[in-house]
Parts: sequence; C-alpha cells; structure tokens
Amino acid sequence: MIRRVRLRSLAKINLDLRVLHKRTDGFHELRTVFQTISLSDALDIEYEPARRTILEIDDPLGIPDNLVLRAARAALDAMKMHARVRFRLRKRIPMGGGLGGGSSNAAAVLLGLPILAGNALPADRLLSLGAELGSDVPFFLTGGTALALGRGTELYSLPDVASEPILVVAPGIHVATGPAYRALARDVLSQTGQGLTSPGLSRKINGFQLFVRTLGDLRSARAASALSANDFESAVFSQHPPLKKLWGRLRKHAGGARMTGSGSALFALFASKAERDLAEKVLEGDRVMRGCRVIPATLVSAQGYRSMWRRQLAEYLVNGDPPHELLWPHPSRHAQ
Repeated sequence: MIRRVRLRSLAKINLDLRVLHKRTDGFHELRTVFQTISLSDALDIEYEPARRTILEIDDPLGIPDNLVLRAARAALDAMKMHARVRFRLRKRIPMGGGLGGGSSNAAAVLLGLPILAGNALPADRLLSLGAELGSDVPFFLTGGTALALGRGTELYSLPDVASEPILVVAPGIHVATGPAYRALARDVLSQTGQGLTSPGLSRKINGFQLFVRTLGDLRSARAASALSANDFESAVFSQHPPLKKLWGRLRKHAGGARMTGSGSALFALFASKAERDLAEKVLEGDRVMRGCRVIPATLVSAQGYRSMWRRQLAEYLVNGDPPHELLWPHPSRHAQ
C-alpha cells in the first residue's frame, strides 16, 4: 500500500546566541534560545513497503549528501524496515542563512516516516537520530521556544511566547560556519585579551540568564530583545560589511533586530502586523536592500507546532495517538 503526505517544514531563528569555550569533541559550548517561525519548506513523502530500500528525491537544487535522504535511511534502519520512499522538496527557506532549513527537513522525515510506516520509534531514539544528523535537528522534533545547551542538542522547553510578527531578511551572502567561528575567536581576543576558550565567561552567561528570565516573565520575544545578543554579529559583520549595513537599516524599523545563527539571515520583531507590513514596504523600496529577500512571518509556539503536525499526519494517526510522544505528550501517562 502506498501512503502519501505533504509536510510543512518550519524555519527557526536564534532569539539569543552565546558562544563559550571549545569542547573536547571539537564543538563549541553554546547557550542559545531557538524559536520556530512560520516560514517553511514543503516536503512531499510517498512511502511504499519493499524488499529493499530505494530512496529517491526530486530536489531542484540538487544538494549532494541531502539531509532528507540521510534522515530517511537512519529512520528505516532504526525501524529495521525496507521501503521505497520518494521525496519532493520545495525550498522556501533561504539556504545557508542560519534558519535551519536542512535540519528542519531532516526532522520532518524523522517525524513523518515512522507514522507512514506504522512503526513506533521511541522519543529518545528519534532525538538520538536527530543529534547524529545535525546539531539543530533535535530542536525541530519539538519546536516552539527552547533553551539549548552544549552543541545545541541538549534542549529544555520554555514557556510559549506570543506569536509576534517578524521580518526575515535573507541577503544571499554565504557565511561559512568554520570561518565564522575563527573570526569570532579573533574578535574576542582583540576585545578582551582572552581567547574564546577562556573559562572566565561568567559575564556572558549572566547576560544570557537574564535574557531567558525576562523572556519567560514577559512571554514576549520583542519585549525581551533589548537584553538579547548574538556573539557572531560583530565578527561576521567585520567579515561582511554589507551585512552590517543591512542590519543597521533593519534596526531603524524595529528595536529587536538580530542575526540568526552564524548568519547571514537577519530578523526583526514587531509589535503588530501593521507595523511589520509597513516596514516590509519601506525596506523593499530601500536601495540598500536591493537583492535581498524580505519575508514576513510570525513566531510559532510549541502548541501551534504540535497542532500543525497533528493536522499534517491526521490521516495516518491511529485513534489520534501517534507512536511517539515528542509532539503529542500523552496526558494520562504524565499524570501518573
């Protein structure tokens, strides 16, 4: 029997991002707050049981080592199943901008494929598979607002914030992650006289804790944005001066303007949809913004994220209760 589903695969922004010391595994210790937003890719999945596994993808970008195929292989291996699976990916999330599009695509496969196959994968197994695929993938298994530690895979859900309107500016500037970390290390050394690996980073951690507390108290990313930071901004803006100019333009229209991840996408938070739409019109006519995509979106809460997944997979859920609890916690079990 062939089963088909179309999935929305949401983007994310980093409401705050602090980079600490380098870990023994080669990654850097991070403190960040992830937030899902309504900007999304579209992923069609067609699943058919088979005697051997055949994976196909219609991807107009022709990305080598596609995360969708890697996630499908990992999920089928974990379920000990063979199948013919066809994917059709339509990208709307700008690539290489720190918006997590590839990671979100991979998480969509991990969430959707076991349900199409009618085979249970425990939550901890899905999270482990996600972490093996990429640091951002586990977050997209739960969505909403989440505090992330370590290399970004140790996640703690935060209270939902308001679904505030935002603008995402995608400048089409490629910022490679490795050089961004090296530039950040040089930037920190020049400003403080201490290396990025220095353990004396309590000031940075205190600033992050204050942002998280304020975000939780106010339930508003915009209201807490005055306390936010992204450690990559200074270093990346030095590498790419046009990006700093774009950021300056954005800040004129919204106080909560930040870069997401290690760049190059920027975002700004607004008090109302009317304010955002007005800023969008002004920015689209700004010569500095020429060549950029200016994309309206909204913040998506964990509740909204769960509702979206229920709707997408409703046809294949047995009695409304899917085979894992990442997005659909079972009330009766948690009450015991």
